[in-house]
Amino acid sequence: MLVVGLTGSIACGKSTVSLLLKEKGAVIIDADKIARQIMQPGKPAWIKVVNHFGQQILKENNEIDRKKLADIVFEDLEQLKRLNSFTHPEILKEIKHQLEYYEKLQKEVIVIDAALLIEVGLHKIVDEVWVVVADEKIQLERLMTREKNLSIKQAMDRIKSQMPQKEKLKYAHRVIDNNGSIENTQLQVDKIWREISKRWLKKSQ
Repeated sequence: MLVVGLTGSIACGKSTVSLLLKEKGAVIIDADKIARQIMQPGKPAWIKVVNHFGQQILKENNEIDRKKLADIVFEDLEQLKRLNSFTHPEILKEIKHQLEYYEKLQKEVIVIDAALLIEVGLHKIVDEVWVVVADEKIQLERLMTREKNLSIKQAMDRIKSQMPQKEKLKYAHRVIDNNGSIENTQLQVDKIWREISKRWLKKSQ
């Protein structure tokens, strides 16, 4: 069995790589999906976030407006730290719970897909760290295409709020360059999968 920590900065294409790995048969533990789940109305993290940031961040149905919250925390890194202090413990607890569950099922490849994998220490519990990279210019273009209401400053604030890519690369066992086409990324994932199949999987796929 192989436990992979998949990470990368915002708009580098980590989710694309995650989907490609899922198609190969890997089990994906998605930190972003878990983050949405633990922020549902009434959950402990939701209560802490609303108590701190106020009713202004809520939609009419009491769900947190992620865009409003993002606008606040990415302009003030102290507020981002506070948000993380409310959410990260709950996210880590659920990730570890899911990891234990899939390990008991003896899944061959488990991928923890987490943008903040290294920052929160999850790299210490995986066998390999895989980092997806892209040039900052491409990050910016992709981010502004995806989030059409962002200004250049807002987009750069989001990019700069994360650990620099060169720091993440210090932890990398494998690097996936996502500057090019999806086909190029697919070829890299195929190559890595062949390599891990020889060492980690019960039978080559």
